[in-house]
Formats: sequence, C-alpha cells, structure tokens
Amino acid sequence: MSAPITEEDFIGSVADALQFISVYHPADYVAHLTRAYEREESPAARNAIAQILVNSRMAALGRRPMCQDTGTVNAFVSVGMGARFATGRPVDEMIDEAVARAYTDPDNPLRASIVADPLFARKNTGTNAPAVTHVRMVAGDKVKVSVAAKGGGSENKARFAALNPSASLVDWVLKTVEGLGAGWCPPGLLGLGIGGTAEKAMLLAKESLMAPIDMTALLARGPNDKIEELRIELYEKINALGIGAQGLGGLTTVLDVKIGTHPVHAASKPVGLIPQCAADRHVSFTLDGTGRATFTPPPIEIWPEIALGGESAGRRVDLDRLTREEVATWRAGDTLLLSGRLLTGRDAAHKRLDAMIAAGEPLPVDLAGRAIYYVGPVDPVRDEVVGPAGPTTSTRMDPFTDRLLDATGLLVMIGKAERGKETVDSIRRHGAAYLIAVGGAAYLVAKAIKSARILAFEDLGMEAIREFVVEDMPVTVAVDTTGTSIHETGPREWRRPVIGRARDAAPVV
Repeated sequence: MSAPITEEDFIGSVADALQFISVYHPADYVAHLTRAYEREESPAARNAIAQILVNSRMAALGRRPMCQDTGTVNAFVSVGMGARFATGRPVDEMIDEAVARAYTDPDNPLRASIVADPLFARKNTGTNAPAVTHVRMVAGDKVKVSVAAKGGGSENKARFAALNPSASLVDWVLKTVEGLGAGWCPPGLLGLGIGGTAEKAMLLAKESLMAPIDMTALLARGPNDKIEELRIELYEKINALGIGAQGLGGLTTVLDVKIGTHPVHAASKPVGLIPQCAADRHVSFTLDGTGRATFTPPPIEIWPEIALGGESAGRRVDLDRLTREEVATWRAGDTLLLSGRLLTGRDAAHKRLDAMIAAGEPLPVDLAGRAIYYVGPVDPVRDEVVGPAGPTTSTRMDPFTDRLLDATGLLVMIGKAERGKETVDSIRRHGAAYLIAVGGAAYLVAKAIKSARILAFEDLGMEAIREFVVEDMPVTVAVDTTGTSIHETGPREWRRPVIGRARDAAPVV
C-alpha cells in the first residue's frame, strides 16, 4: 500500500504545475510549430508563426506567461482505488486552493479571468478560482493529475452537434472549422469527442487535447487503424481550407487533430469539437505519497533562433500625430510599427462606454482620432511596466463598434481575428481601420510597451481603460478604409484542393 498523499503535496504540485504551464510550451508543440514555420509559404502567416515562436522562447527565458489570457483551469484527477489522502478536504476544494496560490504568486502573477456570477454581476473572483475539476476512480494506488489552462478565445469556439448516425463527420467538421474564424488563435490543435452523450462528447474532446502531438510521425509511418486514417484526413482537409496562422491565409491551420470516442446509443452520433489555441498549456503528473511533483523545463535549444527584424519591419506610425488621411493610405495586409499613446479597452469597458453614450453622459476619455487596443494585460512584476499584453478576440466588441465610431471619432481599433460583416461596413463608412496583433505573442508585444497608466474604470481590473505608450509595436492592417478584410482575402488566396485520400499523401516534414 502506498504512503498517504499529504494535502500540501497535492496542492503544491497543482500550483507548481499551473505556474509551469503558464511559461513553457510543451516540447512537442514547439517542434510541430517549428516545422510549420519552416514550410509556410504565406509571408503573413510565416511572420505570425515566427512571432509566436519568438514569444514562446522569450516567455521561457523570462519565466513569464506566454499569453495574457492565462485561462480557465481544467483539472482531470484520476484517483486510484488504493490511494490514500492525508486530508479530509474534497479534491475540488484543494484544486481551487492551488489555483488561487498559483495565480497570485508574487514572483509570476497570472491574470485572474474568472467571474463568480455568470449571469448578472460578473464580478472577478480575483484568484482565477474556481477551476473546472473532473474526478474519476481508477485501478491502482496512485493519483494522476492533468491540468490545462484554456484561454477564453479558443474555448468560445467550442461546438457541439447531435448528428444523425449516417451524417458525414468530416463534412460537419470542415464546415464548422471554416465558420470558427480566427478567434481561437490558430495554428493550434483540434480536439474531437464522438459518442456517449452530449456532455461525454465534449469531455472527450477536451481530454483529447492533452494527448501528445504526433502528427508528423503519423504522416511518416502511415495510419494503423481507422481513427488514425480519420485524423490524417481531417488534418489535410482542414489545412487545405487555407485559413492559416491567425486567419491570415496559409498552409497550416492545425498542427494535429485528436479524436476520442465512446460507445453510443444506436440512434445517436453526438460530436464535440474544441479547438486549442497557440497557447497550448497542459501537463500531467503522478503522486504516490513520496512527495510533491517536480517539473523540468524543456531545454532552450528546442526553440529555433529567429530574428524578427527583417520579417516584421513595416511602415512606422506615430499615434500622437495620427490623421484620417494617413489611415486612408493603409491597405489590408500592410505591416505597421506603432509608436505613441495607445488606449486600451475591452468587453466590460465597451459596455460601459456604450451605456454612457446612450444616456448622453460625458465619457471619461476622449477617443477622437485615437487608437484603442483590445487587451486585458497581466499585472507587472519587478521592472515591467505591464505584464504580457496580447490582443483579445475583437468580435466581442462588434455590438458596440458602430455607436463608438459614430459618437466619438475613434479612428483605429486593434485586436485579433476577424470582424463581422456589419462591423466591417461600419469601419468603411467611418473611414476607420482595424489592425491585428498576433494572438499568442503577448510577452513579445509587452516589450513594445514603455509605460502604462489607468485612465478609467479601475474597478474592472484587467478590463480597465489604460493608456500605453508604445514603441514599434508590430501590427497588421486587417480591415482598411475601403472595407477590404485580410481575413477574407488571405484564406481565399491560400485555399487549395486535397489531392487523393489524405492517408496516401506524402508526409509533411
């Protein structure tokens, strides 16, 4: 019989794991993303992947979060029937304490994103707890824990369908992925759960994302069964859609496709689909009563040496002297380097501004001729002026954009992913522009921020309106004043047919 697992060993191990995954990509993700970078032919997508890889290496060296959205904690705990805990506390309660400990660590604070009331007050808990915890009893006398930190952008793109048994899974997946847009920050992974019941299918999809990434090896050796055949077919056909990194158009949208299955009622075929963004964060460990888990960082040599200077260079823009005439010269796909004063604001701030405009109240900030960045940064530590500060998904601001442009004279918006058709039309009508920063490059972006101060709505925490002073912050014009959107033109240019069955295709290395 194994020794009892102490409360401190369990809580400390989970807290250490959450700190670890905030900083380090799994080595298999880095390897597959590096291969995607090496084979990418789209200049915009290649530059985006380069930024993600450089950001990943910088986060590892700086021991700071790779992404500003440090996620909802998902914990899967398999308790052996013979395992013993030296505590009477419930497992989920101990997980929540570990989350609070990890996310408020003064050496590397992580962003608290969880709101306690999902319907009304939506007040931030301040600790990122509670987690979403799943416990199962298994054979053995050990406890295995798998933790993941799932970002809101990719989690919001989760989909479920109750397909007829005769319906084509491949057709549904392709149609669904094409409709997801880029808000889930590709290139990443796609998890599929098939069978069981509705909740089981979604759970299978989520758990599948923590399996090792092995698509390169699978393509090289060929499939051994029908599930592997299906994985390859979906991998090839999804990438053939041409969505590409950040939705800019390119060869790689997914690095791997994972599939979990469960027996199902004869009348049913439930399917869960959950994408995993470029911040692929998860780790597993086992406790046997001999002490807390240890985590070894991957060697820095796994990251490629990439110099961004030549690829990310673009037209320099002075935000303090920005004019409508200058914005009109930008074209979708242009790379810009922004310097000067930059406002921030996202969901909660936009909702307040919209309500104030509707009520005829004066706004706390003047938006005329300004640029606003959709971001909720991590708190700074030591000599930082701000923590990792990558963009959030811009479509959540779409309901407020037309009124804001019309009432304030706002000129430029910066975020990630595409905008809706009505918002693109509004941007065109108002002679404004929408720019994107690379999702998954939060630590890199933060290095371009030279000062930060809160201007309004301090009670909103990470969603408060701030003013950054930035220097050479790299962005891409996503929607220009003519209404041309790179998220439409890019994938259309790079979409390609799949030749023959995917399992017969030459390995991609």
